[in-house]
Amino acid sequence: MSLPEHARYSWGGDEFLVIEIAPDMSLEANFVSNSIAAGLEDRGLPGIIDICPANASLLIRFDPDRLAHTELEATVRELEAEVRRTTEGVLETRIIEMPVWYDDPYTNETMTRFREGYHQEPSGSDLDYSARVNGLADAAEFVRRHHETPWLVSMVGFVAGLPFLYQLTPRERQLEVPKYLSPRTDTPPLTIGIGGCFTAHYSVRGAGGYQMLGITPTPIYDPEQKLADFADFSVLFRTGDIVKYRPVDEAEYREIEAQVEAGTFRYRQAPVTFSLAEALADPDGYNHTLLEALNVA
Repeated sequence: MSLPEHARYSWGGDEFLVIEIAPDMSLEANFVSNSIAAGLEDRGLPGIIDICPANASLLIRFDPDRLAHTELEATVRELEAEVRRTTEGVLETRIIEMPVWYDDPYTNETMTRFREGYHQEPSGSDLDYSARVNGLADAAEFVRRHHETPWLVSMVGFVAGLPFLYQLTPRERQLEVPKYLSPRTDTPPLTIGIGGCFTAHYSVRGAGGYQMLGITPTPIYDPEQKLADFADFSVLFRTGDIVKYRPVDEAEYREIEAQVEAGTFRYRQAPVTFSLAEALADPDGYNHTLLEALNVA
């Protein structure tokens, strides 16, 4: 997918600059967005309050009394040009294994309460519907397609610690599912859902409109920082992280749940260098390389 030649810049009042890299999500757009955000953070300009990269855009909040809007825009445009010129296109990141109990009783109970008036197909399940709209044989095939390839954390936000993930597979093989017709008022915490082309983890209990696929026993937001993986920060995921889902049954779910409760659970993860060029040139081969890093960890 080719990107527009230049990003679109617009202002939100006196304190916000929005940079739209592309109108649609793509690996290329996400890479540019996050590279600009990282470069701006490295510059350390006085007056920058917050930098919020998103799927194909970023938002910058600044103090106009400390930083002129003209200087900010000139700096960001310079960074954009640098990012687009680079031939490296690499990101030092990590791959994390995420256990998931697909087709679990918790999300199944919730979906039965939100069928009529909320869902496109009230008589079925979210997994059945997700399989059908993707032209797959059944829910089991959808689950396999969901966990067999890694996913990239394209942004984190909306509620504390909630990540949005983009499947690392050619566009024609990506899973895409419409959201509920009307959002639910309840979703179990740690639900794994899918809406559009994005998988999302519900870090806390609350409303939601993504199709529910399963649930994980492991926290992704730990405000008390009880587990070792949260020693430095209360949010697990960082933009650019790569996630590999691993199906578990009820017995393993309960075992991991007990480890979390005891404070002994550790996420299985490994450092990786993500290459945008290699991921685009040979998606299947490159995914195998990424997963090998996790296998030897």
